[in-house]
Amino acid sequence: MAHVISSDCIMCGSCESACPVNAISAGDTQYVIDPDTCIDCGSCTGVCPVEAISQE
Repeated sequence: MAHVISSDCIMCGSCESACPVNAISAGDTQYVIDPDTCIDCGSCTGVCPVEAISQE
């Protein structure tokens, strides 16, 4: 079960650099997580300043 980023994302980039498998990339209006690459480690959740990342 991969993590997802909600529309609360402020495009700060903190999650992208925290991901050990490079599953996070910038989308048009927010960052997105590739569910096929995500290893569900949760590294991104702790660095998000607006708590926009959760388990799907």
